[in-house]
Amino acid sequence: MLESLVNPATRGDPESPLRWTSKSLRVLARELTSAKHPVGADKVGSLLRAAGYSLQANAKTKEGVDHPDRNAQFELINARAQDFLSRGLPVISVDAKKKEFVGERANNGCEWQPRGKPVKVISHDYFVSASAPHATPYGIYDIGKNLGFVNVGTDHNTPTFAARSLEKWWDQMGSKLYPRARELFVTADAGGSNATRSHVWKLKLQSLADKARLTIHVSHFPPGTSKWNKIEHRLFSFISLNWRGRPLATYETIISLIAGTTTSKGLKVSAELDTQKYPVGVSASKHDVQSLALDRASFHGEWNYTLRPRTKAQRLRARTPPSAPVVFPFAARREHWLKLIGEQMKSGLNGRDFCRSRGITYGTYASARQRLVGKIRKYRSPAD
Repeated sequence: MLESLVNPATRGDPESPLRWTSKSLRVLARELTSAKHPVGADKVGSLLRAAGYSLQANAKTKEGVDHPDRNAQFELINARAQDFLSRGLPVISVDAKKKEFVGERANNGCEWQPRGKPVKVISHDYFVSASAPHATPYGIYDIGKNLGFVNVGTDHNTPTFAARSLEKWWDQMGSKLYPRARELFVTADAGGSNATRSHVWKLKLQSLADKARLTIHVSHFPPGTSKWNKIEHRLFSFISLNWRGRPLATYETIISLIAGTTTSKGLKVSAELDTQKYPVGVSASKHDVQSLALDRASFHGEWNYTLRPRTKAQRLRARTPPSAPVVFPFAARREHWLKLIGEQMKSGLNGRDFCRSRGITYGTYASARQRLVGKIRKYRSPAD
């Protein structure tokens, strides 16, 4: 009877008496007693443990529907990474860590403290204002060197912020570790500030490629597989362990805790604060997108692409917006079409023959004639 109440097979059974109630020991004991099996809550717990049951939370293991090319993309990323590492070229994994609110707020985990003297934090921090100070750590993990760099932003997590973090890493670490490198391999998630569909992300990476004269190869993990990104379990997980149980009271505290993260395998992390503003809603124009020196791979070009440094002439064309088309005033356009309509009426030709004789597109002429048909009768040719 007891096992039928808690067995996972009954969770989807609408006839189960506890389908929509909490299965606490007291509730189970009350249900058994009502079924003429009087028993106490403590005895129910003993019986459940003897039957192999235990309290368990939900396990976040399902990643949704797998993309059919999921494994092929993993193999491609692994092969390209091995190729770059064998040639002594940089391979990095990038991503943004979860936003953290700054202040004397409770942080998950426990820390050794004198008995009876825990760190005191705000008791009610469930509702946090959107304007409250927060930190957005964007990380770059060097797979070959086992080194991390974290740019801690104080504004929005945008594609511009992501690309700026990558640029900072190259200026401060990458260019010094790889002085002769002319290529860079970047692995990233499919969404977020470095999403596959973000034109601004690509535009800012193009600026870095131009500035550093660097060919940037990018490969995104398939949707729903962000946990496979190296930075998740080689950098971010250790940062979370290092600041567990400690309130992130100030930005200086966050920077110090990130920079103090190490592992037995020699991980070293650098961190700095980025107070620059990164407004949301920034978009790339059609001209900007067309000016990119972007080569898409034959296999999933939306996931795998290369940005090459542009020549001086290409950069000049990118900075020069296309000239706007010449638009005649409405009155001039109306007079032009009315004149042509009048000439057709006097010629005796039908619309198609008249347009053919004048070299005019019939569809455009017919549309204008339809809009102005009410004014044709009032038209008087200047020659009349």
